[in-house]
Amino acid sequence: MYSRILRLRFPKTISTQPIVCYLTKDYDLVFNILNATVLPRKEGVMVMELSGSKKNFKDGLRYLKDQGIQVENASQEVKRDKNKCTHCGACTAVCPTGALAVERPEMSVRFSQEKCSVCELCVPACPTRAMEIHPTNQAFFE
Repeated sequence: MYSRILRLRFPKTISTQPIVCYLTKDYDLVFNILNATVLPRKEGVMVMELSGSKKNFKDGLRYLKDQGIQVENASQEVKRDKNKCTHCGACTAVCPTGALAVERPEMSVRFSQEKCSVCELCVPACPTRAMEIHPTNQAFFE
């Protein structure tokens, strides 16, 4: 089983079409949507884990690209600079996965790397810029 976390960028012309469903139907791939913002008549962004055989995965990626979707490997991760973090909690308000949460009664912000979907919403929300994007060693599968 081959699996990758991908970031898809949908052009506004196709943001209302059920493109991702065809990955299962036509390419026998399994997807898990980790985060998505897809609005009618606007560009859409989706972070998802995609799994299946290597051949089907490659064919599915080709299908997505043929539809005009920009496909990027989520070959980066969010890191928190503990020296910059003031534990204000601003990042917890925008985190869709619960990777960032306030621990009580200490009122300190906890960051769980395992829960992070790399949606990057916390980066601009952090007033001290403690949340940062770092590249990983994963190579993009073409």
